[in-house]
Amino acid sequence: MADNKQLLIIDSNALLHRAFHALPPLTTKDGEPTGAIYGYLLTLFKAIKDIGPEYIVACFDTKAPTFRHLKFKDYKAQRPATPEGIIAQLPRTKEVLAEFKIPVFAQEGVEADDLIATISQIAQKESNSLEIYILTGDLDNLQLVNDKVRVYTMGRGIKDLVIYDEEKVVERFAIKPKQMIDFKALVGDASDNIPGAPGVGNKTAADLLQKFGTLEKVYEAAEKQDKGIREAVRKTLLEYRGQVLLAKELVAMKRDVDIDFNLKDCAFGKFKKKDVEKILLRFEFTTLIKRLPSLIDLEGDGLEQRMLI
Repeated sequence: MADNKQLLIIDSNALLHRAFHALPPLTTKDGEPTGAIYGYLLTLFKAIKDIGPEYIVACFDTKAPTFRHLKFKDYKAQRPATPEGIIAQLPRTKEVLAEFKIPVFAQEGVEADDLIATISQIAQKESNSLEIYILTGDLDNLQLVNDKVRVYTMGRGIKDLVIYDEEKVVERFAIKPKQMIDFKALVGDASDNIPGAPGVGNKTAADLLQKFGTLEKVYEAAEKQDKGIREAVRKTLLEYRGQVLLAKELVAMKRDVDIDFNLKDCAFGKFKKKDVEKILLRFEFTTLIKRLPSLIDLEGDGLEQRMLI
């Protein structure tokens, strides 16, 4: 495994949100907000140091409604508006990524999560030996974890980072990653305003999936009045079947978005240090400049670089 190459996929909106709320407000001398960008880069630098990826790509949400909004009009309806401080920093983050020569993917009608899932799927087909790390601020991507895909996420702070592999997912939720979609369908997702089966919490959902394996098998057991399901839970499952099945459609990430992705285009390192320094100076990130990569001639052309932080 040590000789395998790594692809780092950045869940950019989630990372910016976590950074924005985790750090005190930062601004330039002219009053431009920069805290979310700073936290985003700080976390990215740490991930590069820990993982040493050969490839990096960033995914973003768009403002446009997605197919989930069309299926369920109340999708994310309870969420407060994105703070202006984050909105202002989104294009600036993309400018920084452009100087690092990190490709950016965003597409109307789908979410960053769907792009991440699709890129993961394509990349696994392109290379059997590739290890994929998803850098994110939340745990939505755990459904993608397998022997090649891991989720690299923040714990309590932006410097407290945890890597979820298959074993870590089981340790945390008592189910396998491939069961996460069914798990979230049962319990719902309050952050996205997706209702599941009322009264079915994490423990009950995990217990059902441990016993029966899949949501479909859970419903087969419920219909047969299987003794492995408490009567009150059985009645709830049957009463809210439509709601639970809709939840499953909403929480499942699309893995077949039509995108033009090529792993080679995501090769990390072909950027000009002076250009990166220039944009970081513009945002007054002097501490990050000190942590910039040193130039190493890996290919004989003076372009290849690695993060040495």
